[in-house]
Amino acid sequence: MATTGDADLSPASVEAINDMVRSAFPGSRNYCHELGTGYAISRLEAAEGDLRPGGFISGPTQFGAADAALWFATFVGLGRMEPMALTSELSIRFLRPAIGSVLFARADVDIVTRRSVVGTVKIWCDDDVDRPTATAQGTYAIPLPK
Repeated sequence: MATTGDADLSPASVEAINDMVRSAFPGSRNYCHELGTGYAISRLEAAEGDLRPGGFISGPTQFGAADAALWFATFVGLGRMEPMALTSELSIRFLRPAIGSVLFARADVDIVTRRSVVGTVKIWCDDDVDRPTATAQGTYAIPLPK
């Protein structure tokens, strides 16, 4: 991959993002599932430790999925990998219990500026894409060029 400082100038792809996640965050279970024009979808297979009583996927697990999806969408918005893009703010609203075995989060890029990427995230379980469990909105800060 071509790099300049901390910025990775390679175009974002599912494979490139997942390689970076595995390398930089070996304990993470959030993976890039799909990329498209202006969006990214993360995927996480729920484990026993992610569940609350009643079998609900926990809020922190959903929050992490939203954060990962927005990070991946930041790469789409920038047109390149930028590992040092950092969460500036992220708020989430839980809509219903998350019951399922696979958690998906789709982040849509709302706006890209010189210093930030703002996006909206929809979270759902399994194939219930039309029954979101939570929505989130957040901003990623883009580092200054060196």
